[in-house]
Amino acid sequence: MANELDELNGPVNGQGRDVNVIEKQIPVKTGVGSVIFEVILWILGIIPGIVFLFMKIKAGNYLSQLQQKIQHDASQIDNYLEQRVVILQNCARLLDKAIDLDKTTMTQIAAYRSGGAPADDGARNQMAQQLDAVGRSINVAFESYPDLKAHAEIADAMQQNSYLQKEITAARELYNDTVNVWNRDIFAWPTKMIVASKRGYTTRIPFTASQEVKEQARGVFF
Repeated sequence: MANELDELNGPVNGQGRDVNVIEKQIPVKTGVGSVIFEVILWILGIIPGIVFLFMKIKAGNYLSQLQQKIQHDASQIDNYLEQRVVILQNCARLLDKAIDLDKTTMTQIAAYRSGGAPADDGARNQMAQQLDAVGRSINVAFESYPDLKAHAEIADAMQQNSYLQKEITAARELYNDTVNVWNRDIFAWPTKMIVASKRGYTTRIPFTASQEVKEQARGVFF
């Protein structure tokens, strides 16, 4: 019997395909079948009904704990973003003393610092992408003046920015892993899906790379 997917003989898409995360939250919905399933359990006897009731309670507790885990992972990203805003502001201040840094960069960083924590997942993702853009503009200014690398304070601030950028990437991966578990488990029928539907849960949107980053990744570096 031949393999259903044959990597050697194709068919192959020679043009490639770009993959994007869909910006959409899917609600959990159960149909009449789930209601009939619960009714049948109670008709069969009080013991099956009670057992299933305890299973739903356990599923509800699990989803509540998983939701707290997502919040914890998101707060870690917020902490790193807040630290990065401070570091970028310090970088911009030091560079502004040495060169004529774009004033828009200074204004953007000040706005991020006074804006507080992001309100939701979408705002958190947008803020991270905007900080990446600000960081790149500062890095370009830094690289354009090789003599600045000998400046200890500036070099240290740039190093801290690079470190925080890696920490944010690691925190994003952890957050996305937990979101993936959530998006999978809320559709696990019967107990988790029934509980998620009654509580009005929806899928969550993971962190994504900005369009600018994707275009840079496809670009020619050498």
